[in-house]
Amino acid sequence: MLLLLPRDPLAPRRVDGHFAPEAAAARELGLPTALVDHDELTRLDGDPARAVRGVPADGDAVYRGWMLRSEQYAAMAGALADRDVVLRTSAEQYRTAHELPGWYAALAGVTPESRWDTDGDPAWLGSGGAVLRDHSKSLKHSWHEACFVPDVTDVVAARRVRDRFLELRGEDLVGSVVVRRFESFTGPEARTWWVDGRCALVTAHPDTPGEVPAGADLDLAAEGVAALGLPFVTVDLVARTDGAWRVVELGDGQVSDRPVSSPAADLLTALAGAR
Repeated sequence: MLLLLPRDPLAPRRVDGHFAPEAAAARELGLPTALVDHDELTRLDGDPARAVRGVPADGDAVYRGWMLRSEQYAAMAGALADRDVVLRTSAEQYRTAHELPGWYAALAGVTPESRWDTDGDPAWLGSGGAVLRDHSKSLKHSWHEACFVPDVTDVVAARRVRDRFLELRGEDLVGSVVVRRFESFTGPEARTWWVDGRCALVTAHPDTPGEVPAGADLDLAAEGVAALGLPFVTVDLVARTDGAWRVVELGDGQVSDRPVSSPAADLLTALAGAR
């Protein structure tokens, strides 16, 4: 397995410092690594071939790096294919995992009710609260300003939150505004890592690296993850205040952050042993 990591923008021959633990773990495990230029991949006038020019030809590769839009990942996959390097996660699979409309149907019964065809209007929920996001990201750190609608019947307040969300996301908006039914959760989230449909690792969430919730219900997501048939994903689980476990998010594992409390070697060992 060839591990692709983002290079340091200020020192192109070195790995980005955030992913240095992955690079060190790969060396210890005897896994080859190569650097890709994330900035080149994400620039409007970027050249994907230039971004991957340091990747050796011919290999089975997994990317561990900063988030890419689906079209940027597809461009990277194409440039790598020209070098006979095949990403385990295809461009289509990446979009399925990275964008909520791709995975929602498979997990609809265990995640908050959601729609993305209402122009951000949460009135269809009838009552209660709503959470806004786009196809790949919320603004949870701007919770009251651009994420949470306490009462969907308050049209003025709902539009204010939606408009602020759109303003802050700006050109970074992915797809459309997604409206999710608000559910009250308690305690920290568990980040679960699934390789070829099997849960290979349970860690803390990166936002709460020192807290791994006990008793996370892995069976909750197992059927849906298997149905999706994706090679490497994360599923974030959290307990609702009534005690039921719920899926908060599914994401592509290549661009899901690893909590600092979890050794990079554990994750890479699971990936390297998958095939």
